[in-house]
Amino acid sequence: MTKNSKSKSLFPFFVLMLLILYGMVIRPQALDKSSMPLELIFVFASIITIFFMLINGISWEEIQKSVGEKTLEALPAIHMLLAIGLLVGAWVFSGTIPMLVYYGLKIINPNLIYVIALFLCALFSILTGTSWGSAGTIGIVLIAIGSAINANQAILASAIISGCYFGDKQSPISDTTIMAAMGAGVDVRDHVSSMLRTTGPSIIISAIIYLIIGIVYPVKSVDTSSFVEPILLSLDSIFNFNILLLLPPIIILVGSIMRKPSLVATLSSVVVACILGLAVQNFTFDNMYETLTNGFNIDMITWSNNIPESVSVILTRGGMASMTNAVTITIWVFIFIGAINVLNTMEVLMDSIFTNINTRSKTIIASQISSAIINGTTSNQYATAMIVGNAFKQKYRDQKIPLKVLSRSIEDFGTMIEPLLPWTTTGIYMSTTLGVPYAEYVPFMFMHFINFVIAIIWAITGKNCFYDEIENI
Repeated sequence: MTKNSKSKSLFPFFVLMLLILYGMVIRPQALDKSSMPLELIFVFASIITIFFMLINGISWEEIQKSVGEKTLEALPAIHMLLAIGLLVGAWVFSGTIPMLVYYGLKIINPNLIYVIALFLCALFSILTGTSWGSAGTIGIVLIAIGSAINANQAILASAIISGCYFGDKQSPISDTTIMAAMGAGVDVRDHVSSMLRTTGPSIIISAIIYLIIGIVYPVKSVDTSSFVEPILLSLDSIFNFNILLLLPPIIILVGSIMRKPSLVATLSSVVVACILGLAVQNFTFDNMYETLTNGFNIDMITWSNNIPESVSVILTRGGMASMTNAVTITIWVFIFIGAINVLNTMEVLMDSIFTNINTRSKTIIASQISSAIINGTTSNQYATAMIVGNAFKQKYRDQKIPLKVLSRSIEDFGTMIEPLLPWTTTGIYMSTTLGVPYAEYVPFMFMHFINFVIAIIWAITGKNCFYDEIENI
């Protein structure tokens, strides 16, 4: 390839990096303005790239064909994103999420606050598929309790965030989990199983550390009922709790074990949750329609007064409309990738940066580093999954590495780095939501740091990289 053609291929990448630098770094950090929405960054990057291609003699028909083919690949992910919006809303409507919060709060033991926070948040994230939602609900309650018993807020916040991220990565209904699998071209369940090889040991080691901290530096024993009791009373007055409300998450679990299509299992869970909401709770068909469309709203609760703000935060969520931003970003990322595919941008970029990537271990580590860099600059796992996935898929095939190692690497270093960087949306969200400064909680993010080390060890040694699955074909 000539120098001129190489520079043309890399032009879209530099345009994107400049837009990200201006929109997500310079504006908030230097100009004291709000960050530019990521979807708008990809809109501008796509427009500039397409005009650049047209000027350089590439036909609109060729561009349109590539964009169309790539956008078509986004449909399964879009379907799942919309289904997740339905699912979260339906699980609130049925009383499933409120019941999980209710009984989760009942098991809190102040003497084990750190390790309980880790596993409780992990459980909520697995069942709801959202790290942000778990931190913004059960996380806030845990912080309030921790404050009352004089627990170390920084350690507690790190345990909450770690649990939220473990659960989010292991949840087959998490949007970022679905996008990582989609970017690498693997089944969501294969991706989740592969992720467990790194996140599993990481959370176990972290739990031991938090347990030791809790024993060595015990918190003072006080009555936490003043924080928890109003939430429990309010939830109990709004919903009718019974064992049937476990059916929606059981359907997801059974569907995953039986390897049924994720979309089928998710929609089946939505249907059952809606039936439960109508049969067990006091909601109407109109409430169900509104919940599925725009999310659950506490205005639907007409039989209970003085609902605490903390309960309102727990319940107000879900609906297809809540996934609009995620769907929009996904579409524009795919449009951009479809356009640059005509120029072979990612292939040229990878060849330029990773010229000596000629072994399996180097290929895996290169994808890990790339995921960290791209998510560190875009602050978005959707973009990271698509860009890194498309850039490395062929290299993984050439090295005979299962693609579920690629999807895992995208999350091990892409998703996991988000709360460790103060300028990312996650770093800002977690710090603001939990009320703990970034610099205070980061040193205690044991699970994330351990996860990085384990992922690199597996890459270097080849352990848990499933090479035998390729070699035995």
